[in-house]
Amino acid sequence: MRKLIIGIGGMTNGGKTTLSKSLPELLHNSLVISQDNFFKDDSMVPADVSGFKQYDTLDALHMDRMMADIGSWQEDPQGFMMSRDPSVKSTASEPSNVCVLIVEGFLIFNHGPLNTLFNKRYFLQIPYEICKERRSSRVYVPPDPPGYFDGYVWPMYLKNRKAMEETVNDIDFEDQHFQLLVFHKYTMKCINQVHHSIH
Repeated sequence: MRKLIIGIGGMTNGGKTTLSKSLPELLHNSLVISQDNFFKDDSMVPADVSGFKQYDTLDALHMDRMMADIGSWQEDPQGFMMSRDPSVKSTASEPSNVCVLIVEGFLIFNHGPLNTLFNKRYFLQIPYEICKERRSSRVYVPPDPPGYFDGYVWPMYLKNRKAMEETVNDIDFEDQHFQLLVFHKYTMKCINQVHHSIH
């Protein structure tokens, strides 16, 4: 059994979670791990000089736990998927089968140990105005305080993106018109390449 790890990064409210959750319906033997599930408790996240909680940093995340989950998937993809979803049918006896792990999150390419694991990297981006509008329509716990987007979220996005672009290569940057079926086409191409390397 071969393994393929795909990273779907991007800005807040850029569509990465929506896209990622749709993929298991198209990709056999696939599973999604979301970075948002590894945020630390609010009491552990410090505030900056403006009083804004610093959620948009790697220090606000339990990256050790996230890496542990990914490591467990790498050791036994089928077993890990079945532990998350008992309805998954084991295909471990099929030697040419490929298991796909989709890792999505806003800082997945900024964490060196995680970034080295990806076979393919996508970064979803949308214009400032659309991003701000989407952000304002969502309910967060804790809620965004007044001025949080312009005073913290957007500046941190630009900072984190700059750091990512300075250290990471081979990222496909896509806009809001990046359709699910287009992504599926590219992903199936990667899977076929893995199949080809088996024979």
